[in-house]
Amino acid sequence: MPEWLLTTENFTPSKDKDTFINKSILSFMQIISLIKAQDNNTADIFRVNAFFRVLFTLMLVVLVSLSASVTFVYITIGYLLVLLCVMPAKDIIKILRVSLVMTLFTIIILIPTVFYGNTFSIVIIPLKVFTTIVAVNILSNSTKWNQIISTLKRFHLPDLIIFVLDITIKYIVMLGEFTLDMLYALKLRSVGKNKNKVTSLSGIAGTMFLKSRIMAEEMYGAMECRGFTGEFHIYEKFRFGLADVFYLLINSGIIYIFIFLNRG
Repeated sequence: MPEWLLTTENFTPSKDKDTFINKSILSFMQIISLIKAQDNNTADIFRVNAFFRVLFTLMLVVLVSLSASVTFVYITIGYLLVLLCVMPAKDIIKILRVSLVMTLFTIIILIPTVFYGNTFSIVIIPLKVFTTIVAVNILSNSTKWNQIISTLKRFHLPDLIIFVLDITIKYIVMLGEFTLDMLYALKLRSVGKNKNKVTSLSGIAGTMFLKSRIMAEEMYGAMECRGFTGEFHIYEKFRFGLADVFYLLINSGIIYIFIFLNRG
């Protein structure tokens, strides 16, 4: 037996920082988990048709943006906080965290306007930002993605736009999982100090591009074999119940309050 096989290995790899890989893995995991959590959320808390939810959420964002009355914004915030109270605690924490962070960022941006005497903007604009972010996040956390897609079809949006939105979300998850596997493989194979981190990053980006192109070609072939013509059809019947009536009455009241407070 050769003598070199009998000697003990004393190789100690030099330490290297893998903060970039760890942060990249955590970022991709957070994005994928958020999308999957939203897609798997089957608890329909409000029991309201998704069509009305999307419609009146967009309406609420427009009314808040156009309103010059602080009272109307306060009333809208109160209404949204009532909706938040019936949602799960984890969703409430997530929605408020994002909304408060964005509101604080808006306040920091608007601080210079105070020195020019424009104190109204630093009050009304952050309140509007908080209101719109809460409203959109309530819709996102209470409505499944396929319901939103069917609602866009009821709005008679072009099928091409709906197709791009639907496929984009699915491909973000698929490519994200593929990238996670590559980052795990890179971390396991990184022994010692790697002086060419940029080369590793470019290799991952290039592989992702090639993989996305292959997946696009495979999807095109699969859709062509199944006779897909680019048209989306809704097979779910349009339901209208007592919860929808109550929801319409509340939002009609919000419209009336907006007109009453902004009539001047």
